[in-house]
Amino acid sequence: MEKKRDLSFWKLWNLSFGFFGVQIAYALQSANISRIFATLGADPHNLSFFWVLPPLMGILVQPIVGVLSDKTWIPRLGRRLPYLLIGAAVAIAVMCLLPNAGSFGLAVSGALVFGFIALMFLDTSINMAMQPFKMLVGDQVNEKQKGLAYSIQSFLCNAGSLVGYLAPIGLVALGVANTAPEGVIPDSVIWAFYIGAAILVLCVIYSFVFIREMPPKEYAEFHGIDPAKAAQKKSTNVLKLLKTAPKTFWTVGLVQFFCWAAFLFMWTYTTGSVAETSFGAKATETTSEGYQAAGNWVGVLFAVQAVGSILWAVVIPMFKNRRLIYSLSLLLGGIGFILLWFVHDQYMLFIPFLLIGCAWAAMLALPFTILTNSLSGENIGAYLGLFNCTICIPQIIAALAGRVLVPLFGGEEIFTQTKMLVLAGVLLVVGSAVVWVVKETYGSQTAVKAEIDK
Repeated sequence: MEKKRDLSFWKLWNLSFGFFGVQIAYALQSANISRIFATLGADPHNLSFFWVLPPLMGILVQPIVGVLSDKTWIPRLGRRLPYLLIGAAVAIAVMCLLPNAGSFGLAVSGALVFGFIALMFLDTSINMAMQPFKMLVGDQVNEKQKGLAYSIQSFLCNAGSLVGYLAPIGLVALGVANTAPEGVIPDSVIWAFYIGAAILVLCVIYSFVFIREMPPKEYAEFHGIDPAKAAQKKSTNVLKLLKTAPKTFWTVGLVQFFCWAAFLFMWTYTTGSVAETSFGAKATETTSEGYQAAGNWVGVLFAVQAVGSILWAVVIPMFKNRRLIYSLSLLLGGIGFILLWFVHDQYMLFIPFLLIGCAWAAMLALPFTILTNSLSGENIGAYLGLFNCTICIPQIIAALAGRVLVPLFGGEEIFTQTKMLVLAGVLLVVGSAVVWVVKETYGSQTAVKAEIDK
């Protein structure tokens, strides 16, 4: 097998830099959606229902983008970048509309419906814009460098998260209002979304300037694809792909179930938990100063998580045994969630969220490194699109389960939402154990493993 060329650090960086802007949008959504819908008038104990839609759209969009982009080639635009352009354009428009759901004079029900539809388009477009960057690494990076490439992507992802999470409280520090009339989103949140949309525009421009995708002939040579056989395939049979998927696809997917269910609980219940345990405000008092202060502080805590993730992303490539560092990372994150039952001081909460960041770093980098190494280049986009279902399905199940579990855990009682975060910790601990069923494989290339081990 001809040795695949290494890319310079900056070429690896350029492949993923646009993820920075996309992740700002995703961070704004993750940290503020529960707050937005609670402010619009949704029952805080029914918030998990609003979190069903984002992963459901991911299940629909990601496989379609993967399958179509495998077959796309547009001169001057490329294979994956056209889907980035479409997704980012829609995301930018919706980011300017969603936080204004309470400002159009609609009744509570109308505002919630508007917000729900806007959320559907926002998450769909973010999914469409995010997926190309995962695919570009699989397309252009050799097996030896994929761990580094996905670690760079993880770093940029978390740097974007920092900006998105801190934007509202940063704007408050600059004098932007953090309170508003009942049913209206504060200006600090609205302007955070505007700024995130502007940065996303710049990141898309950067990607189109600095990323050069391989034309079909070069791509086929790089991945050892027979062009004649590839041309004979008129369509991609998704069911056949699933049937012939490497075992790694399924075992890593099982780990993903526990991880993403845990983080869905974090995104849904952290604001209510912090409001009750650290700011003395009930989860139902959405117009109170304490609740809105807690909402901003959750952005800070998520930013601390991102810092922990950035630091841990530097550590991960130092471990040759990927299963060991994967398992350890999830275990540390699980401990972080469980500590939330005991730690209530707003500043001491930094410690649990730093630990949670370790799990997040591993979730962003290691599954994709392990999976793409097990694939040939022919259907990378399709497989990564299907693999996204291992992210979305756990979130849907967790969102639906939340409506059942919250009443069982006490309903209106204090600590109810904190119990959901402890459950998230238990899920991550189980996930850390399941990691050990994963066996790494290296596609159809027999010489790759030996090359990596050198």
